[in-house]
Amino acid sequence: MSATASLPFTTRLWFAWACFFRVLFDGLFAQRVFQVREAPAVEPLPEPVKLPEKPAPEKPKEADTTAALQLLALLQREGRLVDFLEQDIATFPDAEIGAAVRVVHEGCRKALRDHVDISPVRAEEEGAKVTLEAGFSANEVKLTGDVKGKPPYRGTLQHRGWKAKNLKLPKLTAEHDSSILAPAEVEL
Repeated sequence: MSATASLPFTTRLWFAWACFFRVLFDGLFAQRVFQVREAPAVEPLPEPVKLPEKPAPEKPKEADTTAALQLLALLQREGRLVDFLEQDIATFPDAEIGAAVRVVHEGCRKALRDHVDISPVRAEEEGAKVTLEAGFSANEVKLTGDVKGKPPYRGTLQHRGWKAKNLKLPKLTAEHDSSILAPAEVEL
């Protein structure tokens, strides 16, 4: 019930009857009722202002995985990377694993160099002392160890990082299914 709504007649009649006796026998209650009677009328509260609803946060867009799957297919084709990673190598002797890794490394390296121009993020040699000034790119440099305070940070370069400058992938036909990393092979 709002503050300005009127009570029904029967409720008011019962309330007046109850108040009559309470005012008569309860001095404190009588004083409070008297103060309410003498107080200025309370103006109704203004309607609450409705704030515009916040738009729902945008969901992150699904990344187009075609290029990633295409590169993975190239690494499989040139270096049989997926075959190697899917193989359970726990039972193989280290010498066989080492020989297999050489083949995978050579093929994957060729595929990578044929299709991606890669360069180090930092020009310094690993182990060099470096200083990162304020405004350095956190995308390019990840701080590790005891990171406190504000830049400039001084530390030792542990890894130069890698940056892909250019990705050159084969053109795809309309029928190409990028989810097929390597087709099954059937000998007839």
